[in-house]
Amino acid sequence: MAKSEPQPFSRAIENLIADFRGIPENRSRSRPRTPKPLGELVEQLIVKHQIGRPSPEQALRDRWTEIVGAANANYSHPVRIERGRLLILVSHAVVRNELFMHRDPLLQKIRSVPGCEDIRELNLRAG
Repeated sequence: MAKSEPQPFSRAIENLIADFRGIPENRSRSRPRTPKPLGELVEQLIVKHQIGRPSPEQALRDRWTEIVGAANANYSHPVRIERGRLLILVSHAVVRNELFMHRDPLLQKIRSVPGCEDIRELNLRAG
């Protein structure tokens, strides 16, 4: 007969044993989960945060001076892409207005960057 893993006690039995031993019972409402393998968790984090992989945001940051020009690049930088919208933080009002006025040609340049073809809008924020 093959040996199987021991089954965990229920919360009620654990509390009964705790009462017998004179230690406080477990009143939390959380349920114990089976642990995931560490390699699987690390892989999920690498994919989620795009560690060691090229991202569209990084491609934009690398080519930002080429896209908006040197003067505007000093006062603005792309932050993230969410649902087809590129968030750009702009630290100077004049540069923000300049980018807003030239948003259509700017969008064409941004869409030419690999991985950025799906960007439909620019969100310019003071920052």
